[in-house]
Amino acid sequence: MKPNWPAARALLAQAAIVFVATAGTAGAADYSGPLFDAHLHYNEEAFGLPQAANTGPHPLADVLARMQRNGVRAIIANSRPNDGTKALAASPQTRAAGVTVVPFIRLYRNRADYDNWFRDETIFEMVQAEFARGTSAGPFRGIGEFHLYDSANANGPIAKKLMAFAEEKNLAVLSHVDDVAIDLLMANTPSKGQKARIIWAHTGIGGVPAARVDELMGKYPLLMGELSYRPGLTCDNGKLCPEWRALMLKYPGRFMIGSDTWVNQRWQYYDDLMKGYRTWLGDLPADVARRIAWENGATLFGVKTP
Repeated sequence: MKPNWPAARALLAQAAIVFVATAGTAGAADYSGPLFDAHLHYNEEAFGLPQAANTGPHPLADVLARMQRNGVRAIIANSRPNDGTKALAASPQTRAAGVTVVPFIRLYRNRADYDNWFRDETIFEMVQAEFARGTSAGPFRGIGEFHLYDSANANGPIAKKLMAFAEEKNLAVLSHVDDVAIDLLMANTPSKGQKARIIWAHTGIGGVPAARVDELMGKYPLLMGELSYRPGLTCDNGKLCPEWRALMLKYPGRFMIGSDTWVNQRWQYYDDLMKGYRTWLGDLPADVARRIAWENGATLFGVKTP
């Protein structure tokens, strides 16, 4: 289905307020090291239209200041259109802020592409062209985020081509899908999922049970779980729920955090989102917390530790 944008924004604002209210206050036990934001969008609503770049409500100086004061030292940038990601990657302001950009090719030129990309051959052509061009700061390192509102579309011709292309070029894939689509996407790679690097946006935003996440992590050795918007992740006082804490202890090298700045409200609450992560990361052993907060993303993409 196509997103209901006005309703989604209203729910987003409500969710952010609830998140802030339950995140808890910073304390000595909170994680204090660097953060790798593995799910960041710099869309035209924030950055500005292509013909008026950097004139939106959140210009480069604004978003970089938010990252810098929250200790975010690296990001996976994927934007609609890709101009926002290219601007972040190319700007001297980004380097001055101490932020490393890992650029991904977004499949969406506009909002209409959200629920149409999997049947549009020009999307695959665009991905190939963007990959060939790269960015002024280096090559693209992944594809996505993309959405599949019907899991069956993971078996469509465009999805099959993209998954094969990603594995061939050693690109990660940021996918907003359910658990059924994870199996289908993996099956469409040459290695049948044994070499495919999918970053599962929200680790199943619909509330996929922790036991099913465990099953998929065991089945696909390179599957990573990104944790923004994940239902049931935290319980009292913003601390991890027991089943998720157990999963992170079992798979400390397989999870990453993210902001998912898909609408401007998420930029406005960026400080609180990062504070919330630091709260529950502090509930983990120090080495596990650092892996999830920073090292898993940094290792995956060869980012130097600050």
